[in-house]
Amino acid sequence: MRILLVAATTFEIRPFLEKIPLVSIVSEQVRRYQFKDVVVDVMITGVGMVPTSWFLGKQLAKEHYDLALNAGIAGTCNKSLAIGTVVNVVEDCIPELGAEDGDQFLSVFDLGLTDPDSSPYRGGRLINDTVNETTLLNLVAINKLPKVKGMTSNTVRGNLDSISRIRQLSDADLESMEGAAFLYCCLTEKIPCLQLRAISNLVEERDKSRWDLTLALKNLNKVLWALATSYSGER
Repeated sequence: MRILLVAATTFEIRPFLEKIPLVSIVSEQVRRYQFKDVVVDVMITGVGMVPTSWFLGKQLAKEHYDLALNAGIAGTCNKSLAIGTVVNVVEDCIPELGAEDGDQFLSVFDLGLTDPDSSPYRGGRLINDTVNETTLLNLVAINKLPKVKGMTSNTVRGNLDSISRIRQLSDADLESMEGAAFLYCCLTEKIPCLQLRAISNLVEERDKSRWDLTLALKNLNKVLWALATSYSGER
């Protein structure tokens, strides 16, 4: 079993990495770990869509993986998702990709610059249906996660006016800075993939005293460990 684990920062997945042996340093961005018969290539891309697309595209062009994972934290627009919840992002988008026309925003699809149904888009969204119960070995730790919609932004919102504007463009449950880039690459290359995010905060006026990074990271890494042990045959 070969897994590619993609994260923006080492910080987000360090507790998981501390549990598995390092085998080799493949490149500046990729380190290879192994847990029993599961090989895990860990790619740290840096923050944002541009480095994620670049490094992931290069890696998928030269290596084959049975599963690609994007793991990290995210803010939620959905108050029914409790802080610390780990979710499976099954749909993503880039709502700010387009042009302003006075007070109106026009997406690249509205402008006719991109066909909303050109691969890997479907209806202008990136929908992940690459994995199923068989692929996941009926893993309860993954299958029980809430399935949510994401939006990917270059700027994390922390201003009420900005939040209101972006919410009008997307009905997303959460916001990240890499998710859509990850799904775009994996869907294009037809690689089974999962985008796992742990909720660290609400998308609201920025107030880090209301965040809980410790709980979010603990729960995220717990899910990563459950996934690795399942694929290794350990129960």
